[in-house]
Amino acid sequence: MRAKITYFITAAVLVFYFFLVGSRGVMLIRHGTPVTVTFGVAVLILPVIGVWFLWKNTQFVRRANALAAELDAEGGLPVDDLPRTPSGRIERDAADAVFTKRREETEDAPDDWRTWFRLAVAYQDARDTPRARKAMQRSIALHRTSPSDHPAHPAPSAPSVPSSPSGEPAPSSPAAPSSPSGA
Repeated sequence: MRAKITYFITAAVLVFYFFLVGSRGVMLIRHGTPVTVTFGVAVLILPVIGVWFLWKNTQFVRRANALAAELDAEGGLPVDDLPRTPSGRIERDAADAVFTKRREETEDAPDDWRTWFRLAVAYQDARDTPRARKAMQRSIALHRTSPSDHPAHPAPSAPSVPSSPSGEPAPSSPAAPSSPSGA
């Protein structure tokens, strides 16, 4: 609940900021000289980008929360029982051990949105936010096209998993989970 309140407060502050910046851009455009019109248009670009970014992040959070609720209803939501440091952070060794298990699950069922969701949680526990976000995006995309959830849509073809020269999945590919430490 605390995270939701923080998110809504941050979003409200950003919307207020976008309004202020946008009004300054409009004022510059109304001034009418070539220089002020140019600056006004440039200033208006920032709120447009900001609103788009805020909208995309809000959509992502809503979709991820919907998947979490669905997975919880199925009884498949990962349990948060990892040991923590005195400051409250998850111990790195425990997070890495769970990550290894989640990566193997995802490699065994690469077209299951549930395994990608749990992998995203494991990445986040291991403090690898960029890969956690990519794994969650993959989970959302698979959920949208899942034949069990949407019988009218055909199942997606399995993505090819890029390999490194040693034959292991490439670490930067969202279709190939990698260790959070990048190894």
